[in-house]
Amino acid sequence: MIPAPEHLIIAPILIPFFAGALMLIYDDRQRRAKLAISLVSAFATLVCALELLSRAKAQGPGGAEAGLYRLGDWLAPWGIVLVNDRLSALMLVLTGLLALPALVYAAAGWHRQGPHFHSLFQFLLMGLNGAFLTGDLFNLFVFFELLLAASYGLLLHGGGQLRVRAGLHYIAVNLTGSALFLIGVSLIYGASGTLNMAQLAGLVPDLPEGRRALFQAGAALMGLAFLIKAGIWPLSFWLPTAYMASAAPVAAIFAIMTKVGVYVILRLSFLLFGAGAGASAGFGAPVLIAGGMATILFGVIGILAAQGLGRIAAHLVLVSSGTILTAAGVVLAGADGAILAAALFYLLNSTLATSALFLLIEPMSREEGGIAGLLALTADAYGLDEREEEAAPGAGLAIPGTLTVLGLSFGACALALAGLPPLAGFLGKLGMLQGLLAAGPASAALHWIFAALLLGAGLATLIGLVRVGVQSFWAADAPPPRVLALEIAPVVALIGLMVLLSLKAAPVLGYMQQTARALVPPQSVVVPAVAPVTAPEVAP
Repeated sequence: MIPAPEHLIIAPILIPFFAGALMLIYDDRQRRAKLAISLVSAFATLVCALELLSRAKAQGPGGAEAGLYRLGDWLAPWGIVLVNDRLSALMLVLTGLLALPALVYAAAGWHRQGPHFHSLFQFLLMGLNGAFLTGDLFNLFVFFELLLAASYGLLLHGGGQLRVRAGLHYIAVNLTGSALFLIGVSLIYGASGTLNMAQLAGLVPDLPEGRRALFQAGAALMGLAFLIKAGIWPLSFWLPTAYMASAAPVAAIFAIMTKVGVYVILRLSFLLFGAGAGASAGFGAPVLIAGGMATILFGVIGILAAQGLGRIAAHLVLVSSGTILTAAGVVLAGADGAILAAALFYLLNSTLATSALFLLIEPMSREEGGIAGLLALTADAYGLDEREEEAAPGAGLAIPGTLTVLGLSFGACALALAGLPPLAGFLGKLGMLQGLLAAGPASAALHWIFAALLLGAGLATLIGLVRVGVQSFWAADAPPPRVLALEIAPVVALIGLMVLLSLKAAPVLGYMQQTARALVPPQSVVVPAVAPVTAPEVAP
C-alpha cells in the first residue's frame, strides 16, 4: 500500500482543479505543455484513486468511518464531508481509467480543434470525482454543476452546426435538471433540517407523516434530475445526438457521465429508502423498474434502427443505464443483492467497452488523409498557423495493418457489449440472470421480463454491430484509412482492461458483492460525532 497522508481523499478533487487553473495561464499555442500537465494530472489522480480503492477494501463492512474526511474539521450538519467507501472508490478508479486513454487519444490532434480543451477536461474530472466522494447533497449539487459546466464546453469543442445544435439542446435539458435538483434539495432540507446523507438516513424512519410527504416529494424531484442525467426513458431523447456529435475523446469520457446519475440513484435509493426506512422503504422502486426496462427497450430499438456507429454507441449507453437502473429497482423492491453486485460488474465492463467504441468511430469512417485535413480546417477557423503548432510526440506515426487492428478492436467491443464469452460482459449478464431466476414466485413475471430484455438487448447489440462491421471491413472498397498510433493505443488499452477484467473476474466480483452488501442494507456511510439534528417544526 502506498503511504499517504490522511488528506489523500481530497486529492482527486484538488489535483485536476489546480491543473485546470494552471493551464488557463498558458496560451492556446502551448498545447504541448498543456498536454503534459493534463496527462500528469490524470495519472496522479488515477494513482490516488487506486490507493483510495485499496483503503476502501481494507475497511471491511461498516468501517467507512476510516474513510470519512471532514473539511475544516467541522461537524455535520454544518461541515462538509467527503466519504471514501467501496462504491465511490470504484467510480473514481473507473473515471481515471477512462480519462487517461481519452487524453492520449486527444494528443493525436483533437485537442487542437478549439481553445481550453485541457482545462475543461480537468474541471470535468474535478466535478466527477467530487460528485463520487461527497457526503452531503449541497456539495453534490456544486460538483454536479461544475461537471455540467465543463461538459458544455467540451461538447461544443471543435464547433460545427451539428455540435452547436446538439449542445444547445444538451444545455437546455441539463439546466432544467439542475433546477429540479435545486428545488428537490430545498424541499428535503425543509423537511429534515439537514443535507448530510448519513444524517438523512437516520431521520427518514421517524419523520412525521406530513413531513415525510414533503421529503419524498423533494427526493422525487431530485431523483428526476439524476434520472435525466442517467438517460432514463422518456427523458433520454437528448442523449444520442449529443454523444454522437461530440469529438471522439469527449464522447469517450462522456461514457462515465450517465453513470453519475446512476451512481447517485444507487447511493440515495438504498441509503434513504432501503429496508430500514420505515414507511418510505422501497420508495421509487417501481419507477426505476418500469423506467429502466423502457430505457432498455428504447435503446434496443435505437440500435436496430441506427445506420451509423455513432448512434449505435449512444444507444448502447442507454441500454447500459437502463440495465443498471432496473437491477437497482428490483433489489430495492426486495430481491437478492447478488443482482446488484452483478449489475455493478456489468457497469464496469459496459462503460469501458462503450468508451473504446466511441474512440473507434472516427478511424473506422475516416477517408484517406486522416485527421490532417480536419486540423487544417480548424487551424484556419481559430486563426492558428498550423506550421507553428507543436506536434505531440509520435503524433505523426501511423500504424501498419490498420484494418486488422481496427477489426480486432471492433470485434472485441462487440463481444463485450453483446455479453458474449469470453469477455466480462457475459459474466455480468449471467450473474444478473442467475439472481433473477433464483427469486421467489411472487415477482417471477417481472424478473422474467427483465431477463428477456437482457437477452434481447444482447442479440440486438450483436446484430447492429455486426451490420456495421460488415459494411466497414468487408463491403468497403475504399483504401485503408491512415490511423495514428496515438489513436489506436488508447483503444487497445481499454480492450486490455476488459480482458484483464475477464481474467480477474473472481476477485472483482468478490469486491462487487462486498459493495452490494454495504449498500443493501446501507452501512457504508457513517458520520461520527455529529451535532444533534432534529427535523424542523412546520407551522400549522
